[in-house]
Amino acid sequence: MLDLRQLRYFVAVAETEHVGRAAEQLHISQSPLSRQIAQLEKDLGLTLFERDRQRIRLTSDGRVFLGETRALLTHAGRLENLGRRLGRGEEGGLCVGYVPDAMHTGLLPAALRTLRTERPGIHVALYGQQSAEQFEGLRRRSLDIALVQEPPAEDDPDLCSALLLEDPLLLVLPEGHPLAQQPDLAPADLDGQPWIAVESSRDPAWRDTFVASCVALGFTPDITLDAAEPLTALGLVASGFGVALVQRSMVRGTAPGVAVRELPWHDGSARLWAAWHRTDLRPVVGEFRATVLDAAAA
Repeated sequence: MLDLRQLRYFVAVAETEHVGRAAEQLHISQSPLSRQIAQLEKDLGLTLFERDRQRIRLTSDGRVFLGETRALLTHAGRLENLGRRLGRGEEGGLCVGYVPDAMHTGLLPAALRTLRTERPGIHVALYGQQSAEQFEGLRRRSLDIALVQEPPAEDDPDLCSALLLEDPLLLVLPEGHPLAQQPDLAPADLDGQPWIAVESSRDPAWRDTFVASCVALGFTPDITLDAAEPLTALGLVASGFGVALVQRSMVRGTAPGVAVRELPWHDGSARLWAAWHRTDLRPVVGEFRATVLDAAAA
């Protein structure tokens, strides 16, 4: 059984790379600290540090162990806080994971407004994370609900999901682009246009998938730049670097310097799912999930 105190000692030494400074931070003497680290290494059967006279450094295994230890201690802190709140008769907090689209579309803000109205005293912690990290958080119970760009596998034994919304993709062009004033745009009009591709997932083949979808519609984009998220793409379009497909919620009110056009022959959209653990531990989690689903329906 891992000792959380030893793990905290390990993190302090790893971050300072110095037993003396770590001991000062922890308000203990060096000898007990060194013994605790040595005992942890013995219990694990793992060398966590390389030692010399001047410095102590993490081994490659130690670096991996440090990342997982930080995650465990973070979750332990949340669990302790939840226990104390429940012990005081409170409902506990909510830990919500999300991707940027959950904010841009207004779905998460709407659900949070409802929550604050119905349960004004509840504490909410928000964590902006990629979908894979959120799924792991749900399994570890460090997250109560996840708002993600793709759902977990249908046969996942632990997680459930529901599609919240489909946000149509619109063509965004520089304001002075020749196509901006053209009444109807056909696929051929976009063939060879300089293009800013917006990364839509962590799939390594996302760029190839995007190009293939364009070719299937009848045009080949000349991708000159990649954008990690839609706001970056909008800025690049406004600067005249090319055109892009951006979801409707991101261009609501129209960003300065860009023109927005609908493409009736293009039915692509950015999707958002809610995911959660199959077993609800607290009623408030199920209630907030229902609030999120209602916000999507509205």
